[in-house]
Formats: sequence, structure tokens, C-alpha cells
Amino acid sequence: MSFEDVFHHILKFMEQNPNGHYRLMIGTDSQVHKYHTIFITGIVIQHEGNGVWACIRKVMIPRKMLHLRERISYELSLTEEIVALFTADHKTQLINLVLPYIYEGATFTMEGHIDIGAGKRNKTSEFVKEMVARMESMGVEPKIKPNAFVASSYANRYTK
Repeated sequence: MSFEDVFHHILKFMEQNPNGHYRLMIGTDSQVHKYHTIFITGIVIQHEGNGVWACIRKVMIPRKMLHLRERISYELSLTEEIVALFTADHKTQLINLVLPYIYEGATFTMEGHIDIGAGKRNKTSEFVKEMVARMESMGVEPKIKPNAFVASSYANRYTK
């Protein structure tokens, strides 16, 4: 699907019940295989308590990316690429759907899910500050493990 097709699906999903709590979440995970590395970016719109619509984007790099920092940085770059496609106009259209219902509790947030964790035993903890800052600089709420489920669970499922 093109990005405009994806956006149209998100718009239609939200139009079904515009007075809900919506979270637009984007995150990427990767898996190193024998001769290549697969990156999957998940794009998920969640109507809290009422389901989701989701899709993925697959990128294959024809080599084994063995350095963790390179792989994590590339994962985030792919997430940033999708986030950037949601222009101010796209975001305004989504916000305008829920705006008439905000006094009834309707919400819309956009999150960047980063497949890293802050725990002392987590090999990716040294990257947290840098990666979180990159997401924040794009105006997107960063989420790390265990709250980064689009990257660590949904996208992960398709990297195998």
C-alpha cells in the first residue's frame, strides 16, 4: 500500500467512532538472518478498548548487521521515516476528527515505539537517552520497553 492508502485506512478507522481514545503508534524491529537483516516497521492505530487497525512495512538489507548500535539506529531511522510522512496536514485531519468530542473524553496521541530498554541488564540501555531524544525532536511521544509493544511485539512477529 502507498502511504496515502495507509492514511486513508487510519482515517476511516477513526471516523467509525471519533469520540474514542486513539493512539497512533509506529515502531520498528529487526532480525539478523544468515545472509540478510530484515526490518519491519509496524503502523498501528488503536481505539483503546475497541480494537486496532495495523499494517507493516518490510525492508531487507542484503547483509548481516551484527553491530547493535547500527541496527538500533537504523530501526529508529525507519520509524522516523514513517513518522515524517505524517505531515502537519495529516495530523490536523486526525486531530480534527476527535476535536468535537474532547469534552466527552476523546483523545489522540502519536507514539514512536523504540525497541530498547532502560534496565541495567539490557544491552540497549546505553542508547535510551539518544534514541528518546530523536523521537521527542519529531514531536512524537517516545515509548521504550516494556511499553514499546509495536516494535518489540507486533513488528517482531514479522521479522522471523
